[in-house]
Amino acid sequence: MKKAGHRRPLLVIDGDSFAHRAYHALPKSIMRRGRKPAGAILGFANYLLRFYQTEQPRAVLVGWDTLTAPTYRHEGFAAYQSGREFDDAIVEQLDVIPEFVAACGFANAKGAGYEADDFLAAAATAEERRGGTVVVASGDRDSFQLASDATTILFPVRGGEPARIGPKEVQERYGVDPKQVPDFIALRGDPSDKLPGAAGVGPKGAADFVRRYGSLEAMLKAGLFPKQAEQLRLFRAIATLNTKAPLPRLPDQRPTWDKAAALARNWELQQLADRLEKLASGS
Repeated sequence: MKKAGHRRPLLVIDGDSFAHRAYHALPKSIMRRGRKPAGAILGFANYLLRFYQTEQPRAVLVGWDTLTAPTYRHEGFAAYQSGREFDDAIVEQLDVIPEFVAACGFANAKGAGYEADDFLAAAATAEERRGGTVVVASGDRDSFQLASDATTILFPVRGGEPARIGPKEVQERYGVDPKQVPDFIALRGDPSDKLPGAAGVGPKGAADFVRRYGSLEAMLKAGLFPKQAEQLRLFRAIATLNTKAPLPRLPDQRPTWDKAAALARNWELQQLADRLEKLASGS
């Protein structure tokens, strides 16, 4: 799918999504200085550099979850994301990966009460408003609601190049428009987030209802799901990304590969440092 317009896009990345993906894909034997684990750091760096080289963005923002503070989603629905437990090794690496992002000359966004995808949504909305184009890299299907003529989702595919998801691809996968994805999720449910959805409604039924009525609210006004109405409204709110999440300034950036190389060298991640030094020298 071609990028809209001729300007370089803003690249926004779900940091937790790709750090976790890297952590589970690479050997746990990868270590940095002090015999501390480094698989997630190295794998995330590989994703970041690949995305940068492929997309050639004007700027990069990486969004992060705050694991120690609940969001309104957790407060509104106690079962939201319940049962998730993270190894100490990944939690420790999540704390230092933003340092690598900053060393590359890129921006991080993190704040209590917000999830990584909220920052992606806020950044994509702001960039579209200023007439720019956006590439959103995320392994969370909630991000499909951001797809538009100006915003493309890079969605990881096991063993292959990321899928490029625009409005047409959302329609092909879900049978609804991107803006209707929260309505669809509210009805269908989301096992990964522990959202049960509407009783007896599966993916096909959810898409049929959304196409027929246009929105969850229209369904409820028509008298559907009367016993679950308030719960379904809550599920829709949970599935809706928060475009008001606070963002750092995002002027055009010039990568500082030399600083990133020095950090990687200090961590004793020599191959990564070598790769970054090549980027810094333009070779």
